[in-house]
Amino acid sequence: MNLTENDVLELFNKTKALLSGHFLLTSGRHSNKYFQCAKVLQYPNYNEAICKNISDFFKDYEIDTVICPAIGGIVVGQEVARQLGKKFIFAERENNTMSLRRGFDLKEGEKVLICEDVVTTGGSVFEVIELAKQKKANIVGVGFIVDRSFGKVKFGYPQHSTVKMEVISYLKEYCPLCKEGLELVKPGSRKNLK
Repeated sequence: MNLTENDVLELFNKTKALLSGHFLLTSGRHSNKYFQCAKVLQYPNYNEAICKNISDFFKDYEIDTVICPAIGGIVVGQEVARQLGKKFIFAERENNTMSLRRGFDLKEGEKVLICEDVVTTGGSVFEVIELAKQKKANIVGVGFIVDRSFGKVKFGYPQHSTVKMEVISYLKEYCPLCKEGLELVKPGSRKNLK
């Protein structure tokens, strides 16, 4: 049985993975909500149940490899690949460019599913899409846990999320939370944001 969107949100709340405050997102935008997926995915049974929603959606697609951007997508991509019985690799930034390291590679025509934990603007996923295109791989879809854009971000391939929630985010110059003087917190993995 797949978890419903409400079931997934309940797991986020149960594990205190849905945070409220003043946050600097990986996109560089500010928000009053933050999905700290690592807090819910630290429990293997929750990770398995949430990722089953993604793997079930893509189970009838022809997939050779699951790929994700590091670091947030790694736990998601690994579990989806395990459930689908497919190879798993990840891309990471080197000199501010998403690249394949550690001996990972994609072959021309390789069918890839891209996975991620949270999508706000889709920046990291778009970078992995571009990397896969450069390698002449065939992108079959994009699966992710949280769609903060409520379906506004379109990748141009079949896509599926377990939760769609419109969470407002602001450019820093228009952020009302900054104007209120609330402390800005950077809980994500990318360190070179301001």
